Amino acid sequence: MLGFMWRFSSFKRTNIILQHLRLSSHTDAAEVLLERKGCAGVITLNRPKALNALTLSMIRQIYPQLKKWEQDSETFLIIIKGAGEKAFCAGGDIVEVAKGNQKLTQAFFREEYILNNAIGSFRKPFVALIHGITMGGGVGVSVHGHFRVATEKSLFAMPETAIGLFPDVGGGYFLPRLQGKLGYFLALTGFRLKGRDVYTAGIATHFVDFEKLGMLEDDLLALKSPSKENIADVLETYHKKSKVDQGKPFILEEHMDKINSWFSANTVEQIIENLRQDGSSFALEQLKVINKMSPTSLKITLRQLTEGSSKTLQEVLTMEYRLSQACMAGQDFREGVRALLIEKDQSPKWKPANLKEVTGEVVNNYFKSLGSNDLKF
Repeated sequence: MLGFMWRFSSFKRTNIILQHLRLSSHTDAAEVLLERKGCAGVITLNRPKALNALTLSMIRQIYPQLKKWEQDSETFLIIIKGAGEKAFCAGGDIVEVAKGNQKLTQAFFREEYILNNAIGSFRKPFVALIHGITMGGGVGVSVHGHFRVATEKSLFAMPETAIGLFPDVGGGYFLPRLQGKLGYFLALTGFRLKGRDVYTAGIATHFVDFEKLGMLEDDLLALKSPSKENIADVLETYHKKSKVDQGKPFILEEHMDKINSWFSANTVEQIIENLRQDGSSFALEQLKVINKMSPTSLKITLRQLTEGSSKTLQEVLTMEYRLSQACMAGQDFREGVRALLIEKDQSPKWKPANLKEVTGEVVNNYFKSLGSNDLKF
């Protein structure tokens, strides 16, 4: 029964991607709340009707406040969370970006990645409560911090290859550092992880029952001048008390040896051939999914993770900024957004349409330096 529940069709997966990327015209009075509570600076992503999707204006409010809190002697930790019960943050507001001019797309990715780096290098404990949908840009404002707390309702994915993009926001850094070739699998297929599996995979550092999340936050806020160790102790206490799905095996456990073998290939073509030759139902499901993705996205993603495995986070973000601007100038990103989000025909016309046409020269162009326009920290 468990296997059946987790074998979701490509249709269901597309719906999840739609949730991740859907534009909402709804805007709250305050898209993000920045509050000093107890010993902490608390960031609340406050667009629940848009699944707390990240906008440029939100990034521009969060970054300077983070820098202030980093210098403030009365602020001992940062907590970031999402409003409502459905999502922590379902990603960047991609349709806003797709419809934007070059100036907007340059600013969005540049400032988003600078925020990702600020979180990765933050000098005080940073706690992300990644309850609910956590994808794309939502991963970027959580996974690089010290602590990430998942619940039974957490839902993680990096589904960017389905819209002609790549798993950015530092995906080239954290994905290849997951166990074996798990990160390569997640990046190329957009496979989603739920609940305790988000912890088991290494995306989250702790797992807490959703009904205890408010108490955990209260206990963190009540600490007096806490050290990183004090905060870790509180998180560990809640983690150990959590009983939800405690004995449940990792959803991919039975497939990990094969995933490590299939995704060790140096080319996307060889990965596809490995899946085809295996022929098991799980392998064929992944093959079907990969074949729907942008061929260009698949190739740049594999190289992104391969190169990122030996780079620092800053080096990865510099590389990803180059990729982001090449994707904005290309055809597949806007076509993916059109097909999945705007017209919703689910039939993107990728150009090039097959992997063979995505030559080494084409891929190299995505990784070229932007000279004076390169990302600077």
